[in-house]
Amino acid sequence: MTEFESKVVTISRSSEEVFRVLSDFRLFTPFIPADKLEDWKAEEDSCSFSVKGVGQTGLKIVEKEPFKTVKITGDGKLPFEFFLWVQLKEVEPNDTRMKLTLKAELNMMLKMMLGKKIEEGINTMAEGIAAAFNKTVIS
Repeated sequence: MTEFESKVVTISRSSEEVFRVLSDFRLFTPFIPADKLEDWKAEEDSCSFSVKGVGQTGLKIVEKEPFKTVKITGDGKLPFEFFLWVQLKEVEPNDTRMKLTLKAELNMMLKMMLGKKIEEGINTMAEGIAAAFNKTVIS
């Protein structure tokens, strides 16, 4: 498996609050880019959506460790198997650090074609999650 890690981002919330949202797909709505995803449907541990230009797919949470990690994998038609770990560490009250790690089963051709885009995408995702938490009131 090929591994990609995001940079560590800072979220001005408790790890408990961040975990509560990121471990329940029903609370993901503020993070969904409407310009890229359609038909968003969510339950606590699974979701499905349509990616513009790609088609219908989904995600499911396969493991949770309260206030520390959420492990997500693909659920549906995907060209490769992957796991996404959301890792949280509260360094002070309302100061949580988050890192995303993606492990994907990519053949050499896919790795060459998608590697840079996946690297950029995982950093963009981490920054986007941090920005959403830092500016959004999440209840």
